[in-house]
Parts: sequence; structure tokens; C-alpha cells
Amino acid sequence: MKLLHLDSSILGDSSASRQLSHAVVDAWQAVEPDVRVIYRDLASDALGHLSAASLVAAGTPAELRDAAQRHEAELSESTLDEFLAADAIVIGAPMYNFALPSQLKAWIDRITVAGKTFSYTENGPQGLAGSKKVVIVSTSGGVHAGQPSGAAHEDYLKFVLGFVGISDIQVVRAEGLAYGEEPRAAAMKAAEQQVGELFAIA
Repeated sequence: MKLLHLDSSILGDSSASRQLSHAVVDAWQAVEPDVRVIYRDLASDALGHLSAASLVAAGTPAELRDAAQRHEAELSESTLDEFLAADAIVIGAPMYNFALPSQLKAWIDRITVAGKTFSYTENGPQGLAGSKKVVIVSTSGGVHAGQPSGAAHEDYLKFVLGFVGISDIQVVRAEGLAYGEEPRAAAMKAAEQQVGELFAIA
């Protein structure tokens, strides 16, 4: 099984989402030793944001692309191929200013592609990238799950994944991390317990 592991936090070793996303991957490997992990750090190796240049590169025949267009097209194609090839995905998704990190949004823009991961039909949109398992590691300084303030964060990510056909989505959540040392420690402990329960490990 191929597992795509994405981190998007800009906080490096201080990141709660990174700590928990790695715990999820470790737990997954513990129960399924044959898992092959492909790791992408969207903060240190950021994808360019979707732009006019992206659209021009995609719409230009391969033999007519200049060097910049070839790079842009290859980046989009490799990111999409990596997503499509994955059987499972772990997404580290911290909240920044009530939304996903822009680095993670840039990845979403590369994998949400008409004709590849979704299509429009006479009955409406149809997801084409189903049969994947996804674990979202959702972290935030405040408490936003199920609130309007969380709509552009965890809710948006679940919606996009559903739009491309993915319905097997689990969430490991640690929130209230900025409320002080004790609440942070309690939230992290609870999230680690969620990981254990998710993979039925002690």
C-alpha cells in the first residue's frame, strides 16, 4: 500500500500537526508493515500557487512549452500523479487565520483537476478519486470544530476530499493549543489517544 504523508506547518519541530501526523504514520506502519510512505513537506518544498502561468502551461502543447512552462506542467503532473497513486493519505492541517495554510491550498489546487479527479455530468459533479483512505490531522490554537470559524479549515478540507470522491475520512484533532501549557498538553494527549483508537493499538 502506498501512503502519501503531507505536512504543511511552517513551525518545524515545534509543530503540533507534524508531531501528530508522524504519530499517525508510525501507527499505520505498526499495523501494516508493508506500507510504503511517500513524504511531502509542503512548507519546506512549497508548490507554487495556481496562477495564469499554470493555466498557460497546462494549455500549451508539450512540444511548444518553454523551460518555465515545462517546469510548471511537470510540477502539476507529478503532484497529481502522486495523489492518484496513493492508496491512503495523511494530511497535517494546522489552522492559520481561520483557514488552511496557503501551502496546503496550493496542493489542493494541483490535485483538484477536471477530468482527472472529478467531472461534471448532467446530474452534477462526480468524484473520480474515491477508494482512498484519508486521515486529517487537524490542529488549532482555539476551539473551532463544528463552529462557523472552522468552515475554511477542517470543514473545507473534508468537503474538497468528498468532492473528488473520497468518503473514507478520519480526523485526529487537537484544538485549544494556545490556551496554556496544561490545556495544550491535555489536547495533545487526547489526540494521541485518538491515534491509538484509530489503529487499535495500545
